[in-house]
Amino acid sequence: MKTVALAVTDGMLHFELALALEVFGSAPAGVAAPWYELLVCGPGAARAGRFRLEPDHGLDRLDRADTVIVPGWADIDVAPPADLVSAVRAAHEAGARIASLCTGAFVLAEAGLLDGLRATTHWAHTRALAERHPRVAVDPDVLWVDNGSVLTSAGKAAAMDLCLHLVRLDHGSSVANAAARRLVVPPHRDGGQAQFVTTPVPAPGNHPLADLLPWALERLDRPLTVDDLARHARMSSRNLGRHFRSVTGTTPLQWLLTQRIRRAQELLETTDDSIDAVAEATGMGTATTLRRHFNRTVGVPPDTYRRTFRSRALTPPDRAGGPPG
Repeated sequence: MKTVALAVTDGMLHFELALALEVFGSAPAGVAAPWYELLVCGPGAARAGRFRLEPDHGLDRLDRADTVIVPGWADIDVAPPADLVSAVRAAHEAGARIASLCTGAFVLAEAGLLDGLRATTHWAHTRALAERHPRVAVDPDVLWVDNGSVLTSAGKAAAMDLCLHLVRLDHGSSVANAAARRLVVPPHRDGGQAQFVTTPVPAPGNHPLADLLPWALERLDRPLTVDDLARHARMSSRNLGRHFRSVTGTTPLQWLLTQRIRRAQELLETTDDSIDAVAEATGMGTATTLRRHFNRTVGVPPDTYRRTFRSRALTPPDRAGGPPG
């Protein structure tokens, strides 16, 4: 069982804190694998918005956790508490994986954990983070960034995306999908997706792609084109592209590729199918094409990905808990 510790302090953002408690606090129904041991650590009673929280442990317990989650707090003009910064730094030095949610990135930056690394936070505060910590490569246009033992997320929903990403790294896509279903949220959004799109998302009842997306997901083994999608949606390719950008924040082809990669990950984790068979089942055509896109998107070849997640399922997880590669 992995230990997840929440580093809490006065002035935390209660939404990010609550979602971390929800994701790591209890296993989804039907998941037989051991879930996380969740610890709430802080220097004393902490206030998050209008709520008061009593930590179970002191901050000195962070350095014995596998993963430390640092929620954000409302007033970024106030320097992070020195004891919190020191405890997070000590936990990282002890081998813990450190993840910040929203403005929790300011704690990681103050601890020196983001120096020389790419990081993000809520888009409204990326400039302040970059100005105060010039050694950090702040990216305002992504949902989350995974640097292995140090991870950062943008705000609100992106914090949920990062938490589910951590579950996926630890337990695989099937368990992460089950957690997402319980929470009624999307099972996976790529960290590289934009934090927001300028065009409002249409109301659910008038969703222009509501029928198309499920239809496409059932046909990922086929060589779908933009014209195929447009034909099924009964709209021009130009209109299709505009609707895709509005609803998903990306293009039809990029969305298709992302779904194919996700499907390939599930097959690699849950079946013994050959790479050629996985390529055919995901519409990639050949193992060469699958390897090229998979390596570029995920960062490791399909064979390595399969070995990594199979080994995680069969052996006790490493305390450091970093992602592959």
